[in-house]
Amino acid sequence: MNKTKRKIFETSMKLFAEKGYDATSIEDITATVGVAKGTLYYHFSSKEEIFNFLIEEGVKLLQNSIDIKTAKLSNYIDKIKAIVLIQIKIVLKYENLITILLGQFYGKEARNQKCQKHIYEYIDKIEEIVKQGIEKKQIKYGNPKVIASEIYGLICSSLVYKLRNREDFDIMKLYKEFEATIIEGLRA
Repeated sequence: MNKTKRKIFETSMKLFAEKGYDATSIEDITATVGVAKGTLYYHFSSKEEIFNFLIEEGVKLLQNSIDIKTAKLSNYIDKIKAIVLIQIKIVLKYENLITILLGQFYGKEARNQKCQKHIYEYIDKIEEIVKQGIEKKQIKYGNPKVIASEIYGLICSSLVYKLRNREDFDIMKLYKEFEATIIEGLRA
Protein backbone atom coordinates (compact mmCIF):
# COMPACT_ATOMS: atom_id res chain seq x y z
CA MET A 1 0.00 0.00 0.00
CA ASN A 2 1.49 3.34 -0.98
CA LYS A 3 1.93 6.21 1.46
CA THR A 4 -1.17 8.19 0.41
CA LYS A 5 -3.46 5.15 0.43
CA ARG A 6 -2.15 4.17 3.87
CA LYS A 7 -2.78 7.70 5.18
CA ILE A 8 -6.36 7.62 3.82
CA PHE A 9 -6.82 4.17 5.35
CA GLU A 10 -5.48 5.15 8.80
CA THR A 11 -7.31 8.48 8.87
CA SER A 12 -10.60 6.88 7.84
CA MET A 13 -10.23 4.23 10.54
CA LYS A 14 -9.65 6.91 13.17
CA LEU A 15 -12.59 9.04 12.00
CA PHE A 16 -14.98 6.07 11.67
CA ALA A 17 -14.07 5.00 15.21
CA GLU A 18 -14.39 8.49 16.70
CA LYS A 19 -17.38 9.90 14.80
CA GLY A 20 -19.06 6.80 13.43
CA TYR A 21 -19.42 5.76 9.82
CA ASP A 22 -22.51 7.84 9.06
CA ALA A 23 -21.13 11.04 10.63
CA THR A 24 -17.85 10.81 8.72
CA SER A 25 -17.90 12.43 5.29
CA ILE A 26 -15.50 12.20 2.38
CA GLU A 27 -14.76 15.87 3.07
CA ASP A 28 -13.76 15.00 6.67
CA ILE A 29 -11.38 12.36 5.37
CA THR A 30 -9.79 14.52 2.66
CA ALA A 31 -9.45 17.53 4.99
CA THR A 32 -7.78 15.43 7.70
CA VAL A 33 -5.47 13.63 5.26
CA GLY A 34 -4.75 16.85 3.40
CA VAL A 35 -5.51 15.53 -0.09
CA ALA A 36 -7.95 16.55 -2.81
CA LYS A 37 -11.08 14.49 -3.42
CA GLY A 38 -9.63 13.38 -6.75
CA THR A 39 -6.66 11.85 -4.96
CA LEU A 40 -8.95 9.98 -2.57
CA TYR A 41 -11.10 8.75 -5.46
CA TYR A 42 -7.97 7.59 -7.28
CA HIS A 43 -7.40 5.13 -4.41
CA PHE A 44 -10.98 4.41 -3.31
CA SER A 45 -14.20 4.84 -5.30
CA SER A 46 -16.36 5.64 -2.25
CA LYS A 47 -16.55 5.88 1.52
CA GLU A 48 -18.11 2.41 1.48
CA GLU A 49 -15.09 1.03 -0.39
CA ILE A 50 -12.78 2.55 2.23
CA PHE A 51 -14.87 0.93 4.96
CA ASN A 52 -14.88 -2.46 3.21
CA PHE A 53 -11.12 -2.33 2.65
CA LEU A 54 -10.56 -1.37 6.27
CA ILE A 55 -12.68 -4.27 7.59
CA GLU A 56 -11.19 -6.81 5.15
CA GLU A 57 -7.60 -5.85 5.96
CA GLY A 58 -8.22 -5.62 9.70
CA VAL A 59 -9.92 -9.00 10.01
CA LYS A 60 -7.30 -10.58 7.74
CA LEU A 61 -4.59 -9.27 10.08
CA LEU A 62 -6.32 -10.78 13.11
CA GLN A 63 -6.98 -14.13 11.41
CA ASN A 64 -3.45 -14.38 10.00
CA SER A 65 -1.97 -13.68 13.43
CA ILE A 66 -4.10 -16.45 14.93
CA ASP A 67 -3.29 -18.92 12.12
CA ILE A 68 0.45 -18.37 12.35
CA LYS A 69 0.60 -18.61 16.14
CA THR A 70 -1.77 -21.58 16.62
CA ALA A 71 -0.19 -23.63 13.80
CA LYS A 72 3.00 -23.87 15.86
CA LEU A 73 1.22 -25.28 18.92
CA SER A 74 -0.02 -28.83 19.48
CA ASN A 75 -1.80 -28.36 22.81
CA TYR A 76 -5.26 -26.86 22.43
CA ILE A 77 -5.21 -24.97 25.73
CA ASP A 78 -1.98 -23.35 24.49
CA LYS A 79 -3.78 -22.45 21.24
CA ILE A 80 -6.57 -20.77 23.24
CA LYS A 81 -3.97 -18.93 25.34
CA ALA A 82 -2.32 -17.69 22.13
CA ILE A 83 -5.66 -16.49 20.75
CA VAL A 84 -6.47 -14.59 23.94
CA LEU A 85 -3.04 -12.92 24.04
CA ILE A 86 -3.24 -11.95 20.35
CA GLN A 87 -6.72 -10.51 20.87
CA ILE A 88 -5.49 -8.35 23.78
CA LYS A 89 -2.55 -7.13 21.68
CA ILE A 90 -4.87 -6.36 18.74
CA VAL A 91 -7.11 -4.30 21.02
CA LEU A 92 -4.09 -2.33 22.22
CA LYS A 93 -2.62 -1.75 18.77
CA TYR A 94 -5.83 -1.49 16.71
CA GLU A 95 -8.40 -0.06 19.10
CA ASN A 96 -10.06 1.91 16.29
CA LEU A 97 -10.57 -1.20 14.17
CA ILE A 98 -12.17 -3.11 17.05
CA THR A 99 -14.35 -0.08 17.86
CA ILE A 100 -15.57 0.02 14.24
CA LEU A 101 -16.21 -3.72 14.05
CA LEU A 102 -18.19 -3.73 17.28
CA GLY A 103 -19.94 -0.45 16.47
CA GLN A 104 -21.10 -1.70 13.08
CA PHE A 105 -21.96 -5.23 14.21
CA TYR A 106 -25.64 -4.50 14.90
CA GLY A 107 -28.06 -3.64 12.12
CA LYS A 108 -29.25 -4.91 8.79
CA GLU A 109 -27.36 -2.70 6.34
CA ALA A 110 -24.70 -4.18 4.05
CA ARG A 111 -21.80 -2.91 6.19
CA ASN A 112 -23.43 -4.36 9.35
CA GLN A 113 -23.80 -7.70 7.62
CA LYS A 114 -20.19 -7.55 6.43
CA CYS A 115 -18.99 -7.00 10.01
CA GLN A 116 -21.23 -9.80 11.26
CA LYS A 117 -19.93 -12.15 8.57
CA HIS A 118 -16.30 -11.48 9.43
CA ILE A 119 -16.85 -11.75 13.17
CA TYR A 120 -18.78 -15.02 12.75
CA GLU A 121 -16.03 -16.44 10.51
CA TYR A 122 -13.46 -15.53 13.14
CA ILE A 123 -15.55 -17.12 15.91
CA ASP A 124 -15.95 -20.23 13.70
CA LYS A 125 -12.13 -20.46 13.55
CA ILE A 126 -11.98 -20.41 17.36
CA GLU A 127 -14.86 -22.89 17.54
CA GLU A 128 -12.95 -25.36 15.37
CA ILE A 129 -9.96 -25.17 17.72
CA VAL A 130 -12.26 -25.71 20.70
CA LYS A 131 -13.93 -28.72 19.01
CA GLN A 132 -10.57 -30.30 18.29
CA GLY A 133 -9.45 -29.64 21.86
CA ILE A 134 -12.58 -31.32 23.21
CA GLU A 135 -12.04 -34.32 20.89
CA LYS A 136 -8.42 -34.63 22.09
CA LYS A 137 -9.68 -34.32 25.69
CA GLN A 138 -7.49 -31.28 26.31
CA ILE A 139 -10.48 -28.96 26.71
CA LYS A 140 -13.34 -29.97 28.95
CA TYR A 141 -16.60 -30.97 27.31
CA GLY A 142 -18.92 -28.08 26.55
CA ASN A 143 -20.73 -26.34 23.74
CA PRO A 144 -17.97 -25.24 21.32
CA LYS A 145 -20.15 -22.40 19.93
CA VAL A 146 -20.65 -20.95 23.40
CA ILE A 147 -17.00 -21.37 24.38
CA ALA A 148 -15.79 -19.79 21.12
CA SER A 149 -18.18 -16.85 21.59
CA GLU A 150 -16.91 -16.39 25.14
CA ILE A 151 -13.31 -16.36 23.92
CA TYR A 152 -14.21 -13.82 21.22
CA GLY A 153 -16.00 -11.80 23.91
CA LEU A 154 -12.64 -11.23 25.54
CA ILE A 155 -11.97 -8.71 22.74
CA CYS A 156 -14.92 -6.68 24.02
CA SER A 157 -13.79 -7.12 27.63
CA SER A 158 -10.25 -6.06 26.73
CA LEU A 159 -11.50 -2.93 24.98
CA VAL A 160 -13.70 -1.93 27.93
CA TYR A 161 -10.83 -2.59 30.33
CA LYS A 162 -8.46 -0.53 28.16
CA LEU A 163 -10.87 2.40 27.95
CA ARG A 164 -11.40 2.37 31.74
CA ASN A 165 -7.71 2.01 32.59
CA ARG A 166 -5.87 3.91 29.85
CA GLU A 167 -2.91 4.84 32.00
CA ASP A 168 -2.65 1.38 33.53
CA PHE A 169 -3.23 -0.96 30.58
CA ASP A 170 -0.83 -3.85 30.96
CA ILE A 171 -1.21 -6.58 28.34
CA MET A 172 0.36 -9.33 30.41
CA LYS A 173 -1.51 -8.39 33.58
CA LEU A 174 -4.83 -8.58 31.74
CA TYR A 175 -3.78 -11.80 30.00
CA LYS A 176 -2.86 -13.41 33.35
CA GLU A 177 -6.28 -12.44 34.72
CA PHE A 178 -8.04 -14.02 31.74
CA GLU A 179 -5.80 -17.06 32.00
CA ALA A 180 -6.62 -17.56 35.69
CA THR A 181 -10.34 -16.96 35.47
CA ILE A 182 -11.33 -18.19 32.00
CA ILE A 183 -8.70 -20.31 30.29
CA GLU A 184 -8.02 -22.51 33.32
CA GLY A 185 -11.75 -23.23 33.45
CA LEU A 186 -11.46 -24.90 30.03
CA ARG A 187 -8.84 -27.41 31.10
CA ALA A 188 -10.06 -31.02 30.84
